[in-house]
Amino acid sequence: MEERENLYRILKESRFAIKDHDVMKLKELSNQTVHSASIASDTDSITVAVLIYSLSKVIERIPEYNSKECLSFCNFAMLEIQKAENALKKSDDKLFRESLENVMKSISKLSPDLRKDVQDVLRKASINKASKIYEHGISMEQTAKLLGITMYELASYAGQRESSNTPLAKTQNVQDRIKLAMDIFK
Repeated sequence: MEERENLYRILKESRFAIKDHDVMKLKELSNQTVHSASIASDTDSITVAVLIYSLSKVIERIPEYNSKECLSFCNFAMLEIQKAENALKKSDDKLFRESLENVMKSISKLSPDLRKDVQDVLRKASINKASKIYEHGISMEQTAKLLGITMYELASYAGQRESSNTPLAKTQNVQDRIKLAMDIFK
């Protein structure tokens, strides 16, 4: 029950963040959802996390594309998110999931360029969120399965992230490498 209340709060706050075009708030809410999803391995939470993160990316792209189309998509998403909130209040899991699926299905009605970009964002969001879930200690195989991505995609992304945060993985400049080699052979 506690997880459902958390999802309700996140959906409600997300709706306001979408209205305000608050990209940072959407990303923060998505990360909060990932944390709870990784604890419970809850696919609904994962779906919400990916959806919210993807909406943040759509809002970031408003200047690049037909802003009217992006805004229309976001308005539709807000309506469906509100339906999902109401479904959670009533403990209607079927309606909750249908509302989230309606947002995903509406992507197919976007213009070809925007549709392709949003689908790409959804894919990358799934991989990004999978990486965060994996960081929480869920196995790579289970995480990939939960998000419908390949283990290769997850491993590639997780490997890139880990190496960029590890000081030992950074390449030394030529002078430092020569000095190190000379010190070894002294």
